[in-house]
Amino acid sequence: MRVLGVDPGLTRCGVGVVDGAPGTPLTLVAVDVIRTSHDDEVPVRLLGIEAGLEALLDEVRPDAVAVERVFSQHNVRTVMGTAQAAGVAMLAAARRGLPVALHTPSEAKAAVTGSGRADKAQVTKMVTRLLRLDAAPRPADAADALALAICHVWRGGAQARLAAARRGALPGAAPVHGRSRGGATQ
Repeated sequence: MRVLGVDPGLTRCGVGVVDGAPGTPLTLVAVDVIRTSHDDEVPVRLLGIEAGLEALLDEVRPDAVAVERVFSQHNVRTVMGTAQAAGVAMLAAARRGLPVALHTPSEAKAAVTGSGRADKAQVTKMVTRLLRLDAAPRPADAADALALAICHVWRGGAQARLAAARRGALPGAAPVHGRSRGGATQ
């Protein structure tokens, strides 16, 4: 599976592409940071992020896209820009019919380090080790994007199967008894 991880941001949008499957060695395909200028208006910055993502999607042709789930921060302006950049990434993937998964920072940290409370240095160190890189990806946004991609390679398939089971979409899945969709007991 080839996964594009996106660590969204208006100034620095980290992107990292990894090939792999659970239980097999991972391979780095690409890593970069899409940068925009503080001096540009937000719509222009979003266009820059979109152009960078579109070019990368055309180049690496991932099977899925993993985007960091935006969480509430104290600075509403920062969270808005992050959410807008995440939306651009989801739109670019959806335009190609690619599945999109949202992973929290804690999920990505736990996937690569074993702890959802790992700091950026620990995440970068483990990403470097897991991908057998000679040097750590810089800046931290690039390492975070790779951690998201790794998280999805290792956990995405199971999450997709669980979501499908919750929707009753698995072939041969037995219906859930006890409550109907309307909430009444069967």
